[in-house]
Amino acid sequence: MAEQQPFHYQTVVYQEWVDYNGHMNDAAYAKVFSLAVDAFMANIGLDEASRNYFSYTIFTLETHLCYLQEAHQNEQLNVTVQLLDVDTKRLHVIFTMKNEMNEAIATSEQMLMGINTGQERPAPFPAPVAKNIEVMWDEDKQLKAPKQVGRTIGIKRKS
Repeated sequence: MAEQQPFHYQTVVYQEWVDYNGHMNDAAYAKVFSLAVDAFMANIGLDEASRNYFSYTIFTLETHLCYLQEAHQNEQLNVTVQLLDVDTKRLHVIFTMKNEMNEAIATSEQMLMGINTGQERPAPFPAPVAKNIEVMWDEDKQLKAPKQVGRTIGIKRKS
């Protein structure tokens, strides 16, 4: 298993992701964050070989996307992750997508669950993965949570 490196996922806005408004479609933001989850899994030690070896994967239980700015065709996108909370089988995370100017253009707050694929049920992270998560958590628990964390959806009414 490869040693854990700082997480970073990079892509560009493909032409097929651009909608009739001339910017990246909302579903494409979700796709980028989904691909970032896959890259994050590999980063913590759950690449394809490790998923097969441990009979283990991660499912996304819940996600909350915030669209902050538009992204346009061929624009470079950089995605980072911050652990907000962890336990033996769950990760509460927030992914932040930034543009070439390092401006946040979207966030995706997610609850991720570790799954034993042989038993098809939640299970604690395999020991090497748990160790990588612990290293990340020791750094991230010191950080301030982005303002998008824990937001609810609703129409604000004037009193």
